[in-house]
Amino acid sequence: MKIRYVLPAILAFTSFANAVELHHVIVRIGTDGLDMVPLTISNAGSEVLSCNADFAHWYSAGIAMVEPGKSARVELWFDAKTGTFTILNDHRENLPVERLWCGLAGRAYATRVQITLDRADAAKGKRAVSCDVEQDSLVCR
Repeated sequence: MKIRYVLPAILAFTSFANAVELHHVIVRIGTDGLDMVPLTISNAGSEVLSCNADFAHWYSAGIAMVEPGKSARVELWFDAKTGTFTILNDHRENLPVERLWCGLAGRAYATRVQITLDRADAAKGKRAVSCDVEQDSLVCR
């Protein structure tokens, strides 16, 4: 018997066969009920920054490339009821942000530093960070 027939049969009778449950997901569209909290990322270093957002443990996307001496503005939206920051995609669907981070372009993941967001940023109506390399590590404050 070939493995391509045996393996699916074995998996069908294991507990792993019931591990995935599919649920209908309602995607919020637009900005009704949300407050804009723009994020400004300034690059005080000498290398290009690559900034990214993790929207789920399995999905992330680049949100900005910032040249040395320049800044980038990212539109974040805040839902005060849930405490969730979101970014809108090109269909105006809300993508809840799990994590924002920047790293040096070309090795962004290895040099990444997280940019924190909290309710205080939403209360101020903005968030600004400046990133630079200090002692061989990227630092964003």
